Amino acid sequence: MNMTHWKESTIYEIYPRSFADSNGDGIGDLPGILSKADYLKDLGIDTIWLTPIYASPDIDHGYDISDYYTIQSEYGTMEDFELLLQEMHQRGIRVLMDLVLNHTSDEHPWFEQSRSSKDNPYRDYYIWRPAKEDGSPPNNWTSYLGKPAWTLDEQTGEYYLHLYNAKQPDLNWDYPPLRKDMYKMMRFWLDKGIDGFRIDAVNSISKDQRFPDTHQEKLQASGEPFTKNGPHIHEYLQEMHKEVFSHYDIVTAGETSKVVEQNVLLYTHPARKELNMVLSPEASTLADRTEDEFQTQEWTLDDLRSILTMWQKDIGEDGGWFGIYFSNHDQRRMVNIFGDPVNYRIQSAKMLSTLLLTLRGTPFIHQGEELGMVHNPLLHHIEDFKEQQALAYYDVMVRERGENEEKIMERIRQKSRDHARTPMQWDDSHAAGFTTGKPWLPVHPDYKEINVAAEQQNPHSVLNYYKKMIALRKENKVLTYGDFKIVLENHSQIIGYIRWMDDEAWLVLLNFSGEEAGYELPDNEADRMRQASFIIGNYSDSQHVHPNIHIPSGTLRPYEAVVYKSEGLMDDGVSQ
Repeated sequence: MNMTHWKESTIYEIYPRSFADSNGDGIGDLPGILSKADYLKDLGIDTIWLTPIYASPDIDHGYDISDYYTIQSEYGTMEDFELLLQEMHQRGIRVLMDLVLNHTSDEHPWFEQSRSSKDNPYRDYYIWRPAKEDGSPPNNWTSYLGKPAWTLDEQTGEYYLHLYNAKQPDLNWDYPPLRKDMYKMMRFWLDKGIDGFRIDAVNSISKDQRFPDTHQEKLQASGEPFTKNGPHIHEYLQEMHKEVFSHYDIVTAGETSKVVEQNVLLYTHPARKELNMVLSPEASTLADRTEDEFQTQEWTLDDLRSILTMWQKDIGEDGGWFGIYFSNHDQRRMVNIFGDPVNYRIQSAKMLSTLLLTLRGTPFIHQGEELGMVHNPLLHHIEDFKEQQALAYYDVMVRERGENEEKIMERIRQKSRDHARTPMQWDDSHAAGFTTGKPWLPVHPDYKEINVAAEQQNPHSVLNYYKKMIALRKENKVLTYGDFKIVLENHSQIIGYIRWMDDEAWLVLLNFSGEEAGYELPDNEADRMRQASFIIGNYSDSQHVHPNIHIPSGTLRPYEAVVYKSEGLMDDGVSQ
């Protein structure tokens, strides 16, 4: 096993707009992040990932970039960024930037040139196609907003492709001069000393440019079979590695939806020289319907267990690697997806942190998860929402299709990404200490109870449990590199697994229900764990309720998590 710092890291996602505001304008900024550097150090994380901070018209909160070389003025200056980088490094914290390669803003100078005429040198930086004979778009794909993925530009009479907003035209990675300019931009930031990139939608940069129609009956992104894992994706990533990544000591984490398990190695095996790890939203979207992500579907613990088993078995065993997360700025808070935010918020949050920090792969924590922040609907009318997916969904479903407005609004209230982006809750003062002004999104009213200052003082808080789990992972390499095996394979309430390496094995038992759950380990695992020691649990009295022996069977309380360790095993660890 190749041991590296980025496999052992715990990465903390910062959504700058909502983290900390230093100047009272209601929008988080770089000096605000700097003011919380000691908090991040104390939390124990090794790396921060900043979502985009480049100049942007802010249609998609920074994922629509108009200048890759400039800091968004709302966030500060290049000098602010350089100081933040310096101060984080002094604290031993690495900094990853978000790298958006699939598209730019339509206000980027490249696109302004590209749309000006068909023979402009920048024309092929983007993907243009003529209309069909009847004037309709080149094919029937939909964007991630549920609208046509093509927009007719009157100036040249051709359509351009955009998998997202019409104001986010897709770049044409099949054009070598575009790739050359993108590599130059990457080197600019790496030369400043950043420690790598989280690469947005990276497996979308190569499309099937025959542009066939799709037969998928899907509202959002119906053309995905032709826009994900495209014909040249590995060629371009290997070129990117050769031209850029190989010259720096960095980590690269690619966001890759629709990557099937066997492809993890294609993207991440070191011998292929592409990415260090991939990230997939598969677990966090369990409750979303495939045909319409704003509609909810039922899921079972078997569904989650199946996803964990599938990804865990391919990670590390053959040299590939994976980033693990259960929520981020694009998904609901994980307590809402997998736990009970009303009756067992604290227990749910701690249980889920136990899951995240005992799996193989590099864990990513979305800001506020360490407090047990929740995703309750604060916004009620469509005018209150900021994020473009919610606004587009309302437009398509209500204005275009005539669906019942209240039915659609209820879906939006439950699923909108805005509710995962509400301001970080620092204390019980005005706006939760996030800003002295009016926050860009409302602060959750539970901030009087759920905030950093209060949880720092409570030894049994979610925050202090996260600190313990992060430290536990850092101190025990078996939790990073150890093998993985599911136990209690068919249990309807409990997910259980063993991590093992050399002469030690760790047993993790997690109750995903609001009811007590009994269990009995299979004989082989029971024999190996019979004299195990209790390590940690998410109830304050867990160690007393669950003695070190007798663990081959027992009962877990609602949303309870317990972790045990057994030593003196044979090298093969756990029976297969």
